[in-house]
Order: sequence, then structure tokens, then C-alpha cells
Amino acid sequence: MLTADLMKKIRRIEIRTRRLVDDSFAGEYHAIFKGRGMAFDEVRPYQMGDEIRTIDWNVTARTGEPYVKRYVEERELTVMLVVDASGSGDFGSVNRFKRELAAELTAVLSFAATTNNDKVGLLIFTDEVELFIPPRKGRTHVLRLVRELLAFEPQSRGTNIKLALDKVNQILKRRSIVFVVSDFQADPESYRRSLAVTNRRHDVIAVDLHDPLEVALQNVGLLAMEDPESGEIVWVDTGSRPWREAFAQRVQAQAQARQRVFRQASVDRIAVSTDQDYTMPLTLFFQERARRIRH
Repeated sequence: MLTADLMKKIRRIEIRTRRLVDDSFAGEYHAIFKGRGMAFDEVRPYQMGDEIRTIDWNVTARTGEPYVKRYVEERELTVMLVVDASGSGDFGSVNRFKRELAAELTAVLSFAATTNNDKVGLLIFTDEVELFIPPRKGRTHVLRLVRELLAFEPQSRGTNIKLALDKVNQILKRRSIVFVVSDFQADPESYRRSLAVTNRRHDVIAVDLHDPLEVALQNVGLLAMEDPESGEIVWVDTGSRPWREAFAQRVQAQAQARQRVFRQASVDRIAVSTDQDYTMPLTLFFQERARRIRH
């Protein structure tokens, strides 16, 4: 149901993300995500500076004047947004929940894609595939995706990244750009093989969301910690230095395992925290991709 509050959120996200896209991201997106090749567009009179190799000798011989063939990039790429809606997304200790951050990030990517005349689709998953919206073009379609992300109420609270990736491979028959937006709280080994297989068929980018409290806990005494996916509640003594050190080690070990899986699958990672502006991580991603293409 579209409440007044939800409409305000959608409008705010549209204004902010469209400004970012128009200012920089649309061009950067175009530069790093190339079309399938060059398609013939027209024949026009030769102009100073044109490549001699582009001269159409048949038309030139027929008219007595030099003409060149003009080609344009054949785009119409497909972007699939694969978004984690598990219970851990309903957490945020600073500015917003990870779920809200996911909606705003996917709005930026969607508007960048549709500005470049590409199609955008959405797959929302937990430990089930909860929603699939086929790829389409246009601003109205993008706003529908944002609305679904903000208003969607998942039926389950678990996480199965492997299932989502396998579904993507079933759905997408042509090579596409796949953004997996998740906090990747699942065991990296559970999706390692599927991630590698998907990235061989498509161009996969992991958008890795996190919150500062998930990385480091301060001493606040006894604290009840609830697993948002299983509902299990555990009481911990955050005043215990050995416990805090063990917690930090577990978090670091999981992060290293996750990044190792990304590297082995040759998947790019964009790390974004709920307490930061996502403009810089996205900009760095585009710049790094552009640098690799140049070299």
C-alpha cells in the first residue's frame, strides 16, 4: 500500500539519485558497461578528420563524392538487481537501515541504466526467491522497482545467496550486468561455486552492505543480541574485553573469507556502510573499472 510516508521516501530517493546520475554516474556507467558491439547507422558525406577506413567505396563510386559509414554502439544491455531482503537488512545503528540503503543504491544504478537506454530488472530474495520483475526500460519502471524495495514485506527472514544466483542463471539467457546487493551474512562457502559460475556467464558486482555496530561493539554492559533471521536471543557481556576481541576476530575472519570468495570468482566488490555517503564508494568503483579498461 502506498502510504504518504512511503511516497515521500520514493520522491526523496528519486530527486537525490537522479541528481547524482545526471551529474556524473550516467556517463561513468556508460563508459564501463559497453554494449554488445557496433551497429551500422547511416552513410553520410566525408568530413575532415574522418577515418579513411570508414569510407563506403560503393556509394563513393556511385555518387562521385566521398561518403563514410557511420556506426553507433549497440547498447540495450540488461541490468539485474538481485537484492537481499532477509531479516538482517532491518538493522541500522546510524542513519538508516541496510534495507533503505539498498533501495537508494539500486535506484542510482537503475536510473544510470535507464538513462543509457538499458533494461533493468529486479529479483528480491531471502532463503526463497520472493519477487521477480522482468527487465524493462523507463523512469516509471525504475520508480516501481524503488517502490517495491521500500514496501516489500518478505515471507521469510533467512538468506540463500546460492539460490538467488542459480535463479539468475535460469532467467537470464543473454550476458547481463548483475548487481548482488546484500550484507553477505551467509557462509561464503555456501555460494562460492554459484558466484563463480554466474560471473562466467554475466558481469557480477557485489554491493556489500554493513553497519558500524556489526564490525565493532562498544562496552555497554550486558546486551541482548537477537539474530534477525533466526530470532535467537543471546545475552552477552560487552564489558568483557576477551569477548569483544573474540567478536572482532570472528567478524574479521568472516570478512576475509567473503572477500577471498569474491577474488576467486573475479567479482568486483563495492563496500558501503549505513553511516557513510555511498557516492564515494560508487565513484571509486567506476574509476577503478575505467582504469582497468584503459589498461
